Amino acid sequence: MRIEGTVLRGREFEPVEGRVVVEDGEIAAVEAASVDSDAIVCPAFVNAHTHIGDSIAKEAGEGLTLEELVAPPDGLKHRLLRQADRGELVAAMARSLSYMEQSGTGAFVEFREGGVDGVAAIRAALRGSDLESVILGRETVEAIEAGDGFGASGANDADFVAERRATREAGKLFGIHAGEVDSTDIYPALDLDPDFVVHMVHAETLHLQRVADSEIPIVVCPRSNCTTGVGQPPVEELAERTTVALGTDNVFLNNPSMFREMALTSQLYDLPAREILRMATVNGAEVAGLDGGVVEAGRPARLCVLDGDSDNLSGVRDPVRAVVRRAETADVERVVLAG
Repeated sequence: MRIEGTVLRGREFEPVEGRVVVEDGEIAAVEAASVDSDAIVCPAFVNAHTHIGDSIAKEAGEGLTLEELVAPPDGLKHRLLRQADRGELVAAMARSLSYMEQSGTGAFVEFREGGVDGVAAIRAALRGSDLESVILGRETVEAIEAGDGFGASGANDADFVAERRATREAGKLFGIHAGEVDSTDIYPALDLDPDFVVHMVHAETLHLQRVADSEIPIVVCPRSNCTTGVGQPPVEELAERTTVALGTDNVFLNNPSMFREMALTSQLYDLPAREILRMATVNGAEVAGLDGGVVEAGRPARLCVLDGDSDNLSGVRDPVRAVVRRAETADVERVVLAG
């Protein structure tokens, strides 16, 4: 397979006119050449934080606080998940997963409610999909064995010591929400030595220093934070200290479009487009322990190909800025998830 166009090569997304050569699901080469194609070829996105189960309740809960929306065990989302028919839940998740793939996402990290049954439900929704998934179970230690690790709600909800021990013994991921509503759960979360932390909206100077010292990656979700009105994380300061990745968070709050997440991030923060694109691709892959997010030889062939001659992208002078600030799902020409 040969995919031609302007290829955003390597971690710096160097624009190279030429082609990506794919063999047996792997990028065999990125070749510079004169080609007759307006396509922009970039890595498929890695959505580093999702709650796909919330697909049953899109746009529910207007006017509710964050705690009323999502706090376990009786926040609106948890009540709706308990009430949902399993078939309805699986079908709704499958639709969101399909949208993610159509919009250029190749992998995602899911915090999956419902214990073992919840993990099984999203695996059922993934049947037939080429999306790469990292499913972190919740609520029970048994969900760790069924999934790829554990996704903790927050250190103010429980101490999660047993779950952290279990993930460490199993060699699986442990992620935790922290600093979304206020700063009180940040230190207890960091004390668990998690593999990554989600949100950190209310991170203060001492928290930032500890993150730098421990090199714990952070996943930020700017659109979700805007929707719930909790504030915005100090992304520039976090990016100076550790790996930062992007996630779209709850499907019932926002659609799982990494284009929208990148565009808002570029408007809120004084960050180069290349840094934001890394946050949406290779940084998320590294947080999740995946070998993707970069277009270079030896990497899996997981690519998002944009129509550079669409009405939206025609005339673009800087393809990296175009992907981050301008491109939309409608501009996706094809998604290659071969690796």
